Amino acid sequence: MHVILIAGGWSDEREVSLSGAKKIHSALEELGHTVTFFDPADDFKSLLTIAKEADFAFINLHGTPGEDGLIQAILDKADCPYQGAGPAASYLALNKAASKEVFEDRGIKTPDWQLVTPVQGVATPLELELPVFVKPNKGGSSLGMSLVKRAEDFPAALEKVFAMCQSALVESFIPGVELTCGILGDDPLPLIMIKPRSDSEFFDYANKYAEDGAEEICPAPVDEELSDSIQAQMVVAHNALGLTGYSRGDFMVTKDGEAYLLEVNTLPGMTPTSLLPQAAGHVGFSFTELIGELIRLGLEKGTHK
Repeated sequence: MHVILIAGGWSDEREVSLSGAKKIHSALEELGHTVTFFDPADDFKSLLTIAKEADFAFINLHGTPGEDGLIQAILDKADCPYQGAGPAASYLALNKAASKEVFEDRGIKTPDWQLVTPVQGVATPLELELPVFVKPNKGGSSLGMSLVKRAEDFPAALEKVFAMCQSALVESFIPGVELTCGILGDDPLPLIMIKPRSDSEFFDYANKYAEDGAEEICPAPVDEELSDSIQAQMVVAHNALGLTGYSRGDFMVTKDGEAYLLEVNTLPGMTPTSLLPQAAGHVGFSFTELIGELIRLGLEKGTHK
């Protein structure tokens, strides 16, 4: 097949996207596909034309565009199939406040939260008990995130997010262990436990991408009951958001065993050492086989209309 590999873009996660695309490109060629690399930051206006000539598009974008559903909407117009969620589901999952409303509606625990917009401004009163996380409402890789422990630091944390042209999601701090759960097709993958570096308070950008970053343990050393519960919740969240193909959700688990879903990622990191490929590897998928499976699922779903 002729596959367009779409990566890069203009979000703050551009370099992460380009880094992952290198291995995906090699895997696509190993699978026998003809690959055309496309960076929407360089030639956005050509996407519809190029997509009409392709058999499939593999999207490796993070943030906007990509996870917001824009690229998927254009691919739908070109009748070009792709892996993962369609436009509406992508946007719903990327918007953390909106997705939390869905989680709560389906009975899935998520940390208490408050949305603060630039219109409300940095003088907006904090409605939650400290400490809290303040993060961009639509973004990833922990960019722009602050852990606020003192009320006087709250306005600066909001300003940091507003400088990124974002609304701010304020979220109660849940002490505990971070676990992540991927979905491949209709089935949950083994949990991964994330242990941040000793000099970090949370799973920040350096923990995710530095060579000496967080320790990731797969499968997570947790009891079967907790594992089954989180996997079941992840399946409910995946379906409630209308996702297809694959996704990955991040959970915090308290010392009492209460699991809280933080967010769901519709375009998980796709390097061989990224979290979802690690979990897929534990159930027998090599990285190249995983790329092939995502293409199969995308073709099976069609153009997501």
